[in-house]
Amino acid sequence: MSSTHSAVLINDRADIAASVGSGVHLTTRSISASIVRQTFGSEILIGVSTHNEREALAAQEEGADFVVFGPVFDTSSKQQYGPPVGLNALEAVVAKLRIPVIGLGGIGLNNFDRVLDTGAAGIAGISLFAHTEDLAELVDVIKGVKKREAGD
Repeated sequence: MSSTHSAVLINDRADIAASVGSGVHLTTRSISASIVRQTFGSEILIGVSTHNEREALAAQEEGADFVVFGPVFDTSSKQQYGPPVGLNALEAVVAKLRIPVIGLGGIGLNNFDRVLDTGAAGIAGISLFAHTEDLAELVDVIKGVKKREAGD
């Protein structure tokens, strides 16, 4: 069994996140990472959802610890944020930022490896993780610990 660090992130509510010792995930409609950082200090983990290079760079400059970037691929849950940014945009953002970049949007077993090949620090997903019968096995596949079954 490997030792890995996991964090609980609370959407939007930096006050609650700070009070329970967890991190916060900010959206483009949230208060800025710089206000959270000024208010709660360096101990709070801050992640920011971004949809273009400008937003990603701004999040980094405002003190975010990492950004979530996308949607990388087409997905109905992210259509409100515009068309997919694609792998080239993800790779460009990864190259420009000093903080980790997590790919999001339309990521599944058929394409997660392409996202990770851009240099992204990881992937985030809704349907990929929500619609699996064996979450531990899925994580092992993504980490490369276990090979995909034929047809996946």
